[in-house]
Amino acid sequence: MRYIDEDLAGKTILITGGAGFIGSNLAFYFQKNHPRAKVVVLDSFRSGETFSNGNLKSFGHFKNLLGFRGEIISGDINDKELLLDLEMNYQFDYIFHEAAISDTTVQEQDLMIKTNVNAYKDLLELALRHGANMIYASSAATYGNALSPQRVGSEEPNNVYGFSKLSMDHLSREYMQDADISIVGLRYFNVYGAREYFKNTTASMVLQFGHQILAGKNPRLFEGSDKILRDFIYIEDIIQANIKAMDPKQSGIYNVGTGKARSFQDIVDILQYELGTSLECEYIPNPFVGSYQFHTEADISETKEALGYAPAFEMEDGIKAYVDEIRRIYESEVKK
Repeated sequence: MRYIDEDLAGKTILITGGAGFIGSNLAFYFQKNHPRAKVVVLDSFRSGETFSNGNLKSFGHFKNLLGFRGEIISGDINDKELLLDLEMNYQFDYIFHEAAISDTTVQEQDLMIKTNVNAYKDLLELALRHGANMIYASSAATYGNALSPQRVGSEEPNNVYGFSKLSMDHLSREYMQDADISIVGLRYFNVYGAREYFKNTTASMVLQFGHQILAGKNPRLFEGSDKILRDFIYIEDIIQANIKAMDPKQSGIYNVGTGKARSFQDIVDILQYELGTSLECEYIPNPFVGSYQFHTEADISETKEALGYAPAFEMEDGIKAYVDEIRRIYESEVKK
């Protein structure tokens, strides 16, 4: 679906983190719906480097971009020479900033702040000099254990990732006061959908449960999973919000969710219905009690008003749309 009427012919769009989950979906949205736009993907494609928690430093993967015909640049947003080259050799009209350390379990606070906050400031300066509208990924992690529904202004981050995203939002508000460009921060809630597989263990539980079921394994849930509720949002609605943020009524920070909280038990039940299985669930103790969000639900009233955003996918719709891709990934990546 095409979410804006504007013809983007001749416009140049930078997508940082463009080989990742959301960035690659944005790249293909523009290729399909605005083929005369120039799309430049920047990503620090994965290597063998890991954090102290053992997880990869970059989830960017070439397979997320198979079929993409735009320009691809391998590079790190912390590289100031690279950013200078981008400034000198391109003229961007829009910047979609999806690059980040997005693993909430990363303990390297210095690198988290450097990558998520300091590099973002450099990109904001580039946007100002180019006159490019900035749309960037914030996160529901800024809310921590704040009561539902979560509203902008009620932040309580409980890890350095959430803190870094809140710091980005504070920085954005400073720039919004005098900037001649629009700056929009989108606080994503729990996103699931195509091209998330290469996030490995940080991929959504929709995908992880789907693969458990396809392997014939009993789905493993935490005890009380029918009472652990999250605002799960399908990737198509995330893309909708990003595109509508290109020309907002006003700059700002906005939640992007469905406005409805659903349980992990719901995920398994819907998947089993779509996959035609009836495996018995196994319930295990939750080791994350005290450091785990038990209820998230986005207040999206301001998002609707400012962006014209309207979520189109209930969880049943999203999983139904996703299930063929879950099967494909299982056959092509998991079973091989």
